Amino acid sequence: MGIKAALSLPFAKYVVAKNNAWKSNAVEVQNKLFNTLIKKAKNTQFGVDHDFSSISSYEDWKKNVPVRNYEELKGYVQQIIDGGENILWPGKPIYFCKTSGTTSGTKYIPISKESMPNHIAAARDAILTYIAETKKTAIVSGKMIFLQGSPELEKTGNILTGRLSGIVAHHVPAYLSKNQLPSFETNCITDWEVKVDAIVEETLVEKMSLISGIPPWVQMYFEKLQAKTGKLIKDVFPTFDLFIYGGVNYEPYRKTFEKLIGKKVGGVELYPASEGFIAYQDSQTEKGMLLCVNHGIFYEFIPADEFYDENPTRISLADVELDINYVIILNTNAGLWGYNIGDTVKFVSIKPYRLIVSGRIKHFTSAFGEHVIVEEVEKSLEEAVAKITAEVNEFHVAPQVNPKNG
Repeated sequence: MGIKAALSLPFAKYVVAKNNAWKSNAVEVQNKLFNTLIKKAKNTQFGVDHDFSSISSYEDWKKNVPVRNYEELKGYVQQIIDGGENILWPGKPIYFCKTSGTTSGTKYIPISKESMPNHIAAARDAILTYIAETKKTAIVSGKMIFLQGSPELEKTGNILTGRLSGIVAHHVPAYLSKNQLPSFETNCITDWEVKVDAIVEETLVEKMSLISGIPPWVQMYFEKLQAKTGKLIKDVFPTFDLFIYGGVNYEPYRKTFEKLIGKKVGGVELYPASEGFIAYQDSQTEKGMLLCVNHGIFYEFIPADEFYDENPTRISLADVELDINYVIILNTNAGLWGYNIGDTVKFVSIKPYRLIVSGRIKHFTSAFGEHVIVEEVEKSLEEAVAKITAEVNEFHVAPQVNPKNG
């Protein structure tokens, strides 16, 4: 056992013990964060416009700060692009995270010097939690690959701008970056097919222990590895023991992955967003992902079936209930306020607060008033695949309004 592996377990146990403090006092931590965020931002342009100085309770907050989407916050972002300071958060963002919105075109999500560390800490803690629970320390000794966007950054106004995964690549801790693949040059390749081919060549001779990425991306990588070697992934990478994923539901892909890999490996699900790192899987035996309540985000929730009502119920973490489909609303230490990221979640545990991503508030099929949401589609697909010999590469669902038969 190398020194890094030897030290990883006591470090992992220390971090888990430290995190238990906020894990077991989530509502109290959220209330303190609520007051801290308001105090810090009360003199910003947004804070003045919404009279943060008069807010002394969550009820005051709801009266002063409406729920917004990006389009409704865009004017403030444009002021930052034009060179303004103290607009949404004190000073200027250190980055804009560039995302492609379905309704707003390109979005520029601010990342502040206060919010950036939370993206790194949560991902780190997800790995350390896995180590503390399983005692599998060997993963830190092997090579790790994070299939991600290009780390090359441009400027919007005077703010460095890039995709979230590319920005995060500049902040990977030194003790992980030494083992990290692919190389910077390969990571900067813009053509995805060419990039994956280059990653295959670069990693083929390495002792990979941890592989991370969105399941469809990793599936392409595995298929290219198999096509080149004629081997199962477990034979290409005998030390591969942990798959970290997020972005889409893994369950529809699980059977395909197990066939490609040839063995079962540990898995950790993440819920990162451009707006902040929201949750990560903290248990190999319990369902759901642990909500990150002390990572610079004050959360609000609106029942999805009320979201388009004139006066929907709007609650803080203290009042959430199990198995209700909520639209998740963020207030962050990067200056997003009452911000609807479009995701819906369900809590599967209250002690501690664990959730699953159930879909998107605007993503549903309702040709006949049935209002089928993403979670229901994925669950149905999962159950169907379990009953038959089938694998899922990708899938699409649409109503058949005028079937030829039936």
